[in-house]
Amino acid sequence: MPDACVDLIWGDKGPFVAGPDTGPMPTSIRAGETMVGVRFKPGAVGAFFGVPLADLLDRRVPLADLPGGHAFLRELIDGPASTAGERLHAVRAAVRRRLLVPHLGYDADQGLDPVAPAIATALSQGRTVSEVAWSLGFSERQLQRRSVSAFGYAPKTLQRIVRFQHALRLARTGLPLAQVAATAGYTDQAHMANDVRRLSGGPMSHLL
Repeated sequence: MPDACVDLIWGDKGPFVAGPDTGPMPTSIRAGETMVGVRFKPGAVGAFFGVPLADLLDRRVPLADLPGGHAFLRELIDGPASTAGERLHAVRAAVRRRLLVPHLGYDADQGLDPVAPAIATALSQGRTVSEVAWSLGFSERQLQRRSVSAFGYAPKTLQRIVRFQHALRLARTGLPLAQVAATAGYTDQAHMANDVRRLSGGPMSHLL
């Protein structure tokens, strides 16, 4: 389901990047298959994968198809990788090296927008895009550009996704759905139900 995150995942078909989603992405997993990976929090990817996040929107891209991906892939498979634990260790170590070792050409802050967390927080509080732009000191066009760069989403889409995830967290605490809708910033419970179905493919009761 959409969560504004980007994931580097290693499954039976090899490592791939799961870009930011705008809707449900059903995945078939055979019995016994194990997938491991590293999740980049919303707004925390920056230029790590060498492409604009909008290019990864609703896509699953083999690591080898991304800039520098072949070297990254060789590094992953160079050591032991026959078990899920070994694959997870290799992925975490490779990501850490690329964030911390300067000669690899990466920088932990490269391409990161320091305002990204504030954008996501403000949009999750039920305010309009114009109100969020004004509160952060941006024009709506500036907010659009920074949102697409940091999250892969336009502000309206990001707002729907962070509000949906907020509502899901609230609902999982046992809060009545009418109260969830009001707290998460929906117009009413029907508004929440329609948005949840569009983003997840099913009703809130199914997710719970």
